[in-house]
Amino acid sequence: MYKNTLVGLLMIFGLSAVAFAQKVYTPTKGSAERTAILNALRVPVEKELKQKLQFVADTFKSNGTWAYLSGEPQSSSGGKPNFKGTEYEDSIGEGNIDNNFFALLKKTKGKWKVVTYALGCSDVCYLDWWKTYKAPKNIFTNIE
Repeated sequence: MYKNTLVGLLMIFGLSAVAFAQKVYTPTKGSAERTAILNALRVPVEKELKQKLQFVADTFKSNGTWAYLSGEPQSSSGGKPNFKGTEYEDSIGEGNIDNNFFALLKKTKGKWKVVTYALGCSDVCYLDWWKTYKAPKNIFTNIE
């Protein structure tokens, strides 16, 4: 009897874990979710770079609660952003950083919020984000 109860409990816990696991997907271009995530990211990045931007996302992963994306920021006309007058100005001019972005967002109370982001990374700046921010590891790329 004890063995049957133990097996039953293990099955329930196993099925519960599967039920609570969220599937990772790429929100489709033009979808409300993708637009909301990009608009949430746009606010702090445009404020920091003091200009209107668009994002070309090479990687865009979500599980409905967390989102990770990376790619290139672009000016509203589609070129590279103007980094003049920002903390990145000298580094971009010297070729010390790349024109890229990495971002982690979380949906809280129905709204996407930026947890963290990084601009101009020349290394894998998001490597520990899953641990630091308690985000699901499977939304990130190239993390073992």
